[in-house]
Amino acid sequence: MRWSGQQLDGTGASTPALPGMASVRGFLRTVTTPEFAGVRFHEVTAKTVLNRVPADSAMPFRWTVNPYRGCTHACVYCYARNTHTYLDLDTGEGFDRDVVVKVNAGEALRRDLSRPSWRGEHVALGTNTDPYQRAEGRYRLMPEIIGALVETRTEFSVLTKGTLLRRDLPLLVDAASRVRLGLGVSLAVYDDELQQALEPGTPSAAARLALVRAVRDADLPCGVMLAPVLPWLTDSVPALDDALARLAAAGATGVTVLPLHLRPGAKDWFAQWLHRHRPDLVTRYADLYGRGAYVPAAYREFLADRVAPLLRRHGLAPAGSGAVVRGQEGEFPLGSLPVPAPVSPLVEQPALFEA
Repeated sequence: MRWSGQQLDGTGASTPALPGMASVRGFLRTVTTPEFAGVRFHEVTAKTVLNRVPADSAMPFRWTVNPYRGCTHACVYCYARNTHTYLDLDTGEGFDRDVVVKVNAGEALRRDLSRPSWRGEHVALGTNTDPYQRAEGRYRLMPEIIGALVETRTEFSVLTKGTLLRRDLPLLVDAASRVRLGLGVSLAVYDDELQQALEPGTPSAAARLALVRAVRDADLPCGVMLAPVLPWLTDSVPALDDALARLAAAGATGVTVLPLHLRPGAKDWFAQWLHRHRPDLVTRYADLYGRGAYVPAAYREFLADRVAPLLRRHGLAPAGSGAVVRGQEGEFPLGSLPVPAPVSPLVEQPALFEA
């Protein structure tokens, strides 16, 4: 659904296409509207929206759907920023302000799932850009996507920072009665001032904690990705303890901790942010991330040792293990997926989900 069908407070105006967008197959138009000042929405029709995850990936799923490219959450550290280069779009402000919208995402997904070759595997949403970013309030792509998944009995999960998911809770409750469904919330920064500086387009920590409560009140699982943990900014014991206490109080069914990683596109943008806001940390970050996008193993071990007793204190530690500190984003947090039904020992089946 495009702006012309949504009766905005003022008609969305079409603007000339950016050079990179004009060559995109299925490009329809570029739209601006006063409600999203400074943001351009590039509407496209997609032939397919079902994306295969590379076979050598460590992700616990093989298929993803991303109805949007670019994200008004504007998280300085977002690992998906570099995807904008594929369309000759800027990975800094351009990623925050030039959002590609697959306006026929639901229809395209129905086609994808109706193919004889489709095996009904798990589909993950929210692994690249957020399906519940603000634009979803107008384009309303997710209800049709959820409908397509449920109609074809396709298991799926949603990971989001967007409280707009609450709009679709009735749909998700119904979906959970028909297919295995997982929900996860990403919540990294609990200091309001720091949160607004790092991720100015996201709902507040309090609003996302309320989302966790709402999901749990609907009797659905809700894992939380405590990610990214930012060295020297959010990795102190008091900060982590406060975060985990608040997540436990909200009813999170699990927490996965993930240290910041800085892929191309995000690395330079985050470095600029450091120079403006925390110049005292510039050298430390250069040393820590000097060899690549990921923190060294020593930092992951340090963070795991710091987090483990806090997880136990708040009743969030995974059974039989210490802290779960992962190496990459895009996966789903512990507790976001329902517990699989027992499998008869006489029947061998591939495991689709992490334990």
